[in-house]
Amino acid sequence: MKAFSEVSARVAVLDRPDVDTDQIIPKQFLKRIERTGYGQYAFFDWRFDEDGNERPGFELNQPQFAGARILLAGRNFGCGSSREHAAWALQDAGFDVVIAPSFGDIFRSNAAKVGMVIVQLPEDQVKELMESVDLDRGSDLTVDLEALTVTTLEGKVFPFAFDASTQYRLLNGLDDIDLTLTHETEITAYETSRATR
Repeated sequence: MKAFSEVSARVAVLDRPDVDTDQIIPKQFLKRIERTGYGQYAFFDWRFDEDGNERPGFELNQPQFAGARILLAGRNFGCGSSREHAAWALQDAGFDVVIAPSFGDIFRSNAAKVGMVIVQLPEDQVKELMESVDLDRGSDLTVDLEALTVTTLEGKVFPFAFDASTQYRLLNGLDDIDLTLTHETEITAYETSRATR
């Protein structure tokens, strides 16, 4: 897992409540055994029609959101089933950060395990950020995980709360295995003493 400190990048707006994991990555694409390759299927049923053509009315098909690494979303984002593939799909589609008023708990956990930053802000602040996005040319935001702030191009700052242990893991790029290996000396000492017993 790569370390995350700060990103200044294009933002995309998906102003829909209750976006569930089945919409983020539909079930028919869960046959892969790798963690990569899911990005092309993210929001598939919303992005494409039955003939495989892009739906021009879907928010993330808009050219001003191309290359976005930050997603502004509605409340209860990532609700529904516990599929970890939803976080994989978003990350593989290029998103490093999702900002919303609330999240599905399991989605939040799965996202943190792959290095995505999940920022929860009050609904009125998320709405303000959405309204600040230039829907013709696009806009950028800066998310600073160390300072725990979201900053607009105009310099308006939105502080956010974040779990300290998850922040530590993300800032240092530590997945579950890496975190366990920070105790390698103690583990080795225990295994050595256990073997002699």
